[in-house]
Amino acid sequence: MALVRVFPTTTLPRLASTLSLRTTTKFMIRSSNLQLKTQSNDSRKLVLEVKEKLEKDHHSLPVGRNGRDDEDMILWFLKDRKFDVQEAVSKLTKAIKWRQDFEVSKLTEETVKDVAQTGKAYIHDFLDINDRPVLVVVAAKHFPKAQDPADDERLCVFLIEKALSKLPTGKEQILGIFDLRGFGTDNADLKYLTFLFNVFYYYYPKRLSQVLFVDAPFVFKPIWQLTKPMLKSYASLVRFCSAETVRKEYFTDETLPPNFRV
Repeated sequence: MALVRVFPTTTLPRLASTLSLRTTTKFMIRSSNLQLKTQSNDSRKLVLEVKEKLEKDHHSLPVGRNGRDDEDMILWFLKDRKFDVQEAVSKLTKAIKWRQDFEVSKLTEETVKDVAQTGKAYIHDFLDINDRPVLVVVAAKHFPKAQDPADDERLCVFLIEKALSKLPTGKEQILGIFDLRGFGTDNADLKYLTFLFNVFYYYYPKRLSQVLFVDAPFVFKPIWQLTKPMLKSYASLVRFCSAETVRKEYFTDETLPPNFRV
């Protein structure tokens, strides 16, 4: 004789609600997984479309890492251009040509050694508390009249490449810190600042998570007012803060950049 379990009448609504919730949750998970799979397939199709266009219309561009067939790079630029294929092709073409002309692949510690020894910019040994590689610029050590702008630009690009090579798995962006303590008119360089942000905007899109302008003196304000309109969307990434804020909000005592240690 089969046994039938009888539930109290007060339990039945709760049981029905629980079963309904489980069914709904399972459906939501399956639906979410299906949506992610669909998005992945769509992204893959767009990557291949961009790849084919680059091969057909820009066959002379180099291949390999950071070349016209680098699918990770293609996907990154598609995301930047909101998956507009033609815009991604256009921006990628310019970026790859620039890398070729600038000879980015030939930049090494040795080629930028002399300008790096000034200490005007470096990649910090530790990540910040959000696991971002950190590019530090010490503005008081930058003297544009006494130094070759081309050397500064090469150092800039080399350090960006180095920072990106330190990205942990699952992380995609870096933190920039401009230490403006001691900044004076002799350190002002609107052209270099514009170059730096243009490089990020055109050739390393969405790689910059945030930029800290630390202890900016009054003399820096007119430079910022001139530069801000040129930065486009990157202006919103800038935060003016104190050295104390850097210490408390971005690093631990053990991971502080050397020029912020007390």
